[in-house]
Amino acid sequence: MPLSIEELKRYSRHLNLPEFGSEGQEALRDASVLLVGAGGLGSPVALYLAAAGVGRLTLVDMDTVALSNLQRQVLYTEGDIGSLKVDSARRRLAGLNPQVRIDCIPEALHGGNARELVREHDLVIDGTDNFPTRYLVNDACVLENRPNCYGSVYRFDGQASVFHYRGGPCYRCVFPAPPPPEQAPSCAEGGVLGILPGLVGVIQASEAIKILAGIGSTLSGRLQLIDVLSMSFQELTIRRRPDCPVCGDSPTIRELVDYQQFCNPDVSQEDLLEQEVPEIGVEACARRMTGAEAPFLLDIREAWEREICLIEGATWIPQHEVKARLKELPRDRDIVLQCRSGVRSHRLCVELRRMGFERCYNLVGGILEWGAKVDKGITRY
Repeated sequence: MPLSIEELKRYSRHLNLPEFGSEGQEALRDASVLLVGAGGLGSPVALYLAAAGVGRLTLVDMDTVALSNLQRQVLYTEGDIGSLKVDSARRRLAGLNPQVRIDCIPEALHGGNARELVREHDLVIDGTDNFPTRYLVNDACVLENRPNCYGSVYRFDGQASVFHYRGGPCYRCVFPAPPPPEQAPSCAEGGVLGILPGLVGVIQASEAIKILAGIGSTLSGRLQLIDVLSMSFQELTIRRRPDCPVCGDSPTIRELVDYQQFCNPDVSQEDLLEQEVPEIGVEACARRMTGAEAPFLLDIREAWEREICLIEGATWIPQHEVKARLKELPRDRDIVLQCRSGVRSHRLCVELRRMGFERCYNLVGGILEWGAKVDKGITRY
């Protein structure tokens, strides 16, 4: 159907864009978007997509509005405290643009509803704040062949990308495994600058509009890193992994899994952190690296982490590949394991010593400590 007179007036600034025009606006009007999370990221996403004229917007969130939300969740006011976020959001968005259909799901996304909800929409926006739901959103999008506009925030840092779009990588391609819980504090624990979710959410909304309207180029294959403390932007190239368990050439994940179990290791795995392992400090390691008996420094981080920073001279084998590549590890030299902060390397050091690598050491503090005490030019992340 052609745009009505009211729509022509409301969206005139879109219609004046040659790349967008009436075709782009009609595409938005006919589109449906699933927004998972109506919090810090979901607030700007919902506001801008409703203002832009997306035909149907479905909000999934089980939380109620709290006073601490108002520092960054701009959908809400003090009058909404105690109300379901989706109900308050619907009232606000209906007042902004009554032409948009707002559907509300006042519950969490879970394995029982994820695929059906994703299937019913053209595109999904991930506004979540926890790893189990991020992996759930990703897998449901891949299994139902829907693009996933991703964003995350913590303290002063944000990330944004588009996953599983036109053959591009999915979230698991970049993050094959979640970090251990102790390495992933929530915004409630670590804080977040209130403006940051607005910035990242606007990027997510922009990517969604471009995809739905068929204009421009997207962040598919690119991970945007944002540091608002220095107001710097860094872009990393990311690629689809042929061995990805969900979108790879021979996928092993064909149904949704138990994401709480996947993201929260068994107690036996946590026990690895309780076991003592030989350690070496960064300054001592740096001195030894220049000597005649230099240790074998093994970087076990992911590819995207090495694009940000690395220690010169380190050998790189991602953590999930180490056990399959044990033949590449020397048995006649000290092996120093290095990750971001020393937690992943501690775990792996325990396991390798059990396998007979008795000269295995953990680099205390990882590359963050190296950057603080050895090479201050290393980028922190």
